[in-house]
Amino acid sequence: MTFVRAAGFRTGTAGNRRAEPRHREDAMGANSQGQVDTVVLIHGLWMTPRSWEGWTRRYTERGMHVIAPAWPGMDRSVEELRDDPAPIAEQSMATIVAHYDRIIRALPRPPIIMGHSFGGLFAQVLADRGLGAAVVGVHPAAVKGVLKVPLSQLRSGFPILRSPANRGKAVPFTPDDFAYAFGNTMSREDSDRAWRRYAVPGAGRVFFEGAFANLDPRSPARVDVGRTDRAPLLLMAGEVDHVVPASVVRANAGLYQKSRALTAYEQFAGRSHFTVGQDGWEQIADYALDWALRAAALPREMTIASETPRR
Repeated sequence: MTFVRAAGFRTGTAGNRRAEPRHREDAMGANSQGQVDTVVLIHGLWMTPRSWEGWTRRYTERGMHVIAPAWPGMDRSVEELRDDPAPIAEQSMATIVAHYDRIIRALPRPPIIMGHSFGGLFAQVLADRGLGAAVVGVHPAAVKGVLKVPLSQLRSGFPILRSPANRGKAVPFTPDDFAYAFGNTMSREDSDRAWRRYAVPGAGRVFFEGAFANLDPRSPARVDVGRTDRAPLLLMAGEVDHVVPASVVRANAGLYQKSRALTAYEQFAGRSHFTVGQDGWEQIADYALDWALRAAALPREMTIASETPRR
């Protein structure tokens, strides 16, 4: 396990690791103490809560209470949102974060918060608000302050970025778009099948807000990366992710070296942006939950690092 701490961070074995199954009894030991029993899953751009269907089932089987709310107004099927994408066009980062903020504050105990892609960015903003017992960003979109913009990231976002007029629209995501952005480790047949089941148009306003966060002094993507009293945070990256390349997630993790709060970065071999549904997702899901349960079970004073890690 790799930790980002006060004066720097190291990648250790995380540089290109494969997820290894953890002993379930170890992870459930934290849960059996009654400290954490709920996981909140936040989906990303071009997706709906359906993208979490495997994780929801797996975590429920492990005894967790799992909720995967849609972005506000998007609590419809993939097919319905393709037919009428108006609810997608209405999305903004501020309203999405406020939506999840209300849901989480209404829970009886702080949950584990997990977000994929833009959901991972929202999870970091929620952590900055003091929410969550532990927080996991799965290939998260970057918070304000990350300057890296790899070519694959630009290409993935081109269907939206190519026209400023797309800012207030729900932009169609074609099978070709999906094959490059999400299906790059899959056969074209499997990619098209995944597109039919999961993909919806992209929320232009949300994407533009994220893409130009560094130019907006009041960006909703800003967080206090030096905050010490937040929940433990894990940022997970994929070796072959085109949408949020590992270099972006690593740079995002690096911002937190200003904080003494517990932060971890892990990179996994062979994982694309569709890691939540790509073959082998079970090991990724188990790694995320096991880490979060362990981190949430630590006394809060133990989640504040006192030493400088080796680089």
